[in-house]
Amino acid sequence: MIKIAVAVADEKAGPSAFVVWRGFDSSFKKAEQYGYDGIELALRTRQDISEHEIKSLCRQYHLEISGISTGQVFADLGLNLADPDNGRRAEAVQVLSDLVKLAGEFGCMVNLGRARGSVAPGQRREQTERLFLDSLSKLLFVAERVGTTIIVEPVNRYEINFINTVAQCADLLKGIKSKYVGIMPDVFHMNIEEKSIGKSIEEYGDNIRYIHLADSNRLAPGWGHLDFTEVFTALDKIGYAGWASVEILPEPNPDGAAAHAIKTLQPFLQRFCGGRKGRG
Repeated sequence: MIKIAVAVADEKAGPSAFVVWRGFDSSFKKAEQYGYDGIELALRTRQDISEHEIKSLCRQYHLEISGISTGQVFADLGLNLADPDNGRRAEAVQVLSDLVKLAGEFGCMVNLGRARGSVAPGQRREQTERLFLDSLSKLLFVAERVGTTIIVEPVNRYEINFINTVAQCADLLKGIKSKYVGIMPDVFHMNIEEKSIGKSIEEYGDNIRYIHLADSNRLAPGWGHLDFTEVFTALDKIGYAGWASVEILPEPNPDGAAAHAIKTLQPFLQRFCGGRKGRG
């Protein structure tokens, strides 16, 4: 069965935090009320949160932490795993290693989107791949110790020039002999890059560990033109039984967006993927 999470950040997080809600107390309460199963934490560093506070909120509202997203590491701190500068790259590894350790405390996954880096000016793609894979090996050393999976997210060409499609991601990771790394497709990016969202999910289903849900315009599912029947049919075919997180623009307002997203997704969850009926 699929479990549904919603992206949340601390109320003090900067504008780069791509989340539906801000402020943990109110977000956890609303997530339970609306019928979500979990919270995806958008963090810049491990120091952004109190582990004790988050675990307490999970118990109070019967929610789980589905994953930790790292977009702010790139957008706010300016760090990435393929930086040609050795010092900056080492700093990125350290910050992300701390988030991997934190994920171990929550029993969740860590996302690598733009924080993986891009092909820098004057840099060959092969150099970017080498630097990224070397940095990733360091993170996986930590991940294997704490039992956390690192999930790499293909991002569309308009945001980054490195790992845009699910196939590219799978090809780059195929030489890594670790069960603690996988792919995290985002259907918003897939709508731009993939010839067929459904076929890509089916073809690479063995490597998919997590998925982001949003409509074609990055609004709540149901407010764009993306075919969610195709998405969930494919997930059903591969027997997907992991987390799907709603990562959408908080428009026209956060509450309305979060409510519409879960309302739109419920029929698909009832029909496909083990018939999960949801909490709401």
